Amino acid sequence: MFENYEKYLAFLNEKLQKFFESQKPFIFCHKGCAKCCKNAQFPYSLLEIRYLLAGFLKLDKETQDKIEENLQTIVKKKKKFRGKIFKYECPFLIDDVCSVYEYRGVICRTFGLMTNTLEQKLRAPFCYEKGLNYSNVMNIRTRKISPRKYKKLGVKEEPLGFNVSYKFLTDRSFEEDFNIRFGEVKPLINWFLDEVEGVDNNMLD
Repeated sequence: MFENYEKYLAFLNEKLQKFFESQKPFIFCHKGCAKCCKNAQFPYSLLEIRYLLAGFLKLDKETQDKIEENLQTIVKKKKKFRGKIFKYECPFLIDDVCSVYEYRGVICRTFGLMTNTLEQKLRAPFCYEKGLNYSNVMNIRTRKISPRKYKKLGVKEEPLGFNVSYKFLTDRSFEEDFNIRFGEVKPLINWFLDEVEGVDNNMLD
């Protein structure tokens, strides 16, 4: 069922591995950090959510119950939320570790790199403000690469941005190349909010 999508993921992972390796002096991701999993919207396409749930079904009952408990808590908060952008902790995060890591979505795989936007502007991941990725070369005030900080590091690698935006990586051209269809995209929690309201029954069955 997911054969073509897994070929796409293999292609994507190979590219990302090279990107992360080239940026090694500026990357401080490590297991248990999880700051990128605790305050976001997490865009997921229909294909990605189905793949994620396939991973969920392989988990032990105790872990599944914990995830379902997390989901119920977030859905309740979402229903009471009256702002414009609802951000939350990923329900699949348990003890600061992703419980479905191999099945995580595109947005989760790319986070941590600096993005080169369509306007040719570098956009660093927000965690640089917390002393993590690219913090050793970023000027917090200007939100730009600091030549002084970079020079002080004395490394050969340059802090670079890559075309790894979610919109680009789920573009129709990739769908055609790998014979896949991403489908509708919406925040991760919305897939389960719809399920609770009866729009898409049995998401976790």
